[in-house]
Amino acid sequence: MRAIKYLVLHCTATPQTTTIESIKDYWKRVLGWKNPGYHFMIKANGEIVNTFPIENIANGVAGYNTPSIHIAYIGGVDAKNNPLDNRTDAQKASQIKLLKELKLKFPTAIITGHRDFPKVNKACPSFDVKTWLKQINF
Repeated sequence: MRAIKYLVLHCTATPQTTTIESIKDYWKRVLGWKNPGYHFMIKANGEIVNTFPIENIANGVAGYNTPSIHIAYIGGVDAKNNPLDNRTDAQKASQIKLLKELKLKFPTAIITGHRDFPKVNKACPSFDVKTWLKQINF
């Protein structure tokens, strides 16, 4: 297993009704990626879907993928594609559950948002991860 330094939270920047298959198709067909962007995606109903083995390197944050596991919730934008933290309660609960599980496996990993990496100019995951972790006493 590779050394994991980061557990990175993302949003898909799509409507909450977007399917995982259409997101994966976009990565492959439009972006030309061989590997997906996230290891896990969380549907609006809270279902956690493992979309890529954590042993493999995903395309979540340019320059930081080797030491990272990427977790995205489906959503993160409003009807006009503006950033919006529209996580459902089920998605938040699933994020917490998954982060707890991953922290047991990788206790020194830093939980952070995509936007918190250097030279990243996007709102992803559409909320402040550090503030949220404090609010939930994580």
